[in-house]
Amino acid sequence: MKKSGTGQGQSASELISKRIAELGDWRGETLSRMRQLIREADPDVVEEWKWMGTPIFSHDGIICTGESYKQVVKLTFAKGASLDDPAGLFNSSLDGNVRRAIDIREGEEIDEADFKALVRQAVALNSASNSKARTKAAPASTSAKSKPAKIAKPTKSKAAPSTRPTVKSAKPTAKSAKPTKPNTVKSTKPTAKSAKS
Repeated sequence: MKKSGTGQGQSASELISKRIAELGDWRGETLSRMRQLIREADPDVVEEWKWMGTPIFSHDGIICTGESYKQVVKLTFAKGASLDDPAGLFNSSLDGNVRRAIDIREGEEIDEADFKALVRQAVALNSASNSKARTKAAPASTSAKSKPAKIAKPTKSKAAPSTRPTVKSAKPTAKSAKPTKPNTVKSTKPTAKSAKS
């Protein structure tokens, strides 16, 4: 496992360990267990400390975050929407287009094999995305001098008549303005006068 520096004098791994110890309850135990499973699934995982104290697990990009809240330990997978989850581990942030999360409540257990498979899948997706980006960024090698591409000049052609309907102005002109009578509605209620008759 590689360690990412934080600039605060402590490594990210040390800060994550400190957070786990500070929690001191089921959340610390859960975060510690999930951290160990991530390390087992990917021995080359990089632990980072970002966003004012959020543990991050990365390999060619973020695999997931390890957040702790009062009621849950949340593992948010950065590209979770692109991962297959046949075991149905994702149970939070299901409406998003990119991320998915696993909320673990006190007393809940996560299947270790399924979780490790999800982590490995996230690593593979990150690595594939990065290799595509490197391939696009790498300049094409050419042995002969290449000529710049020719840019086609626009040809002159007669424009086709517009098929858009003509919109007439809604404002009346001085010639066409005619006074209109207000709409009147006759009441069908009997009035006091007609009720006496």
